[in-house]
Amino acid sequence: MMKQNFFVLIVAVVLVGCATNLDGERYRSVRPNFDLFEFFNGTVRAWGLVQNTSGEVVQRFEVDIRGTVSGNRITLDETFRYAIGTGPEKRVWKVDRLDTGEYRGIAEDVLGEATGSVYGNAFRWSYRMEIPVRNTLYEVAFEDWFWAIDDRRLLNRSYIQKFGFDIAEVTIFMERQ
Repeated sequence: MMKQNFFVLIVAVVLVGCATNLDGERYRSVRPNFDLFEFFNGTVRAWGLVQNTSGEVVQRFEVDIRGTVSGNRITLDETFRYAIGTGPEKRVWKVDRLDTGEYRGIAEDVLGEATGSVYGNAFRWSYRMEIPVRNTLYEVAFEDWFWAIDDRRLLNRSYIQKFGFDIAEVTIFMERQ
């Protein structure tokens, strides 16, 4: 019985370690500081791709983002165009900045609420959604990390996770227009 419990513990530790898990505190002193509302207020153009676990590009896309700030809420109206693969054509995020400095947001295709935190030049955004693969919907977790390069450019890496494993990665370059 002891060997069986030890084996289960080892398997659990290995499985937990299979998802990307970055430490935001490492970016706390990195500049320039990222301000979500300042960066996305106005027009942003983005170019991205999705890679599967083998590194194969399964989607390539462009996104036009129109951000509108009203008090402690920013609305991000995203329009997607795909060169490879398919996906949503539109997504509208409504993101609130809380008094604690944290962020909460919703979008029609997101399950529940997204949560976010700023760490210096980095921003972590976490949420769940269902994504279609062939004829099946899969519930997955997204761990988005944004890094400010300067006041006009941003790099985003999203780790798509299922059962504690990274199953795909999204890389997006964004630029204020």
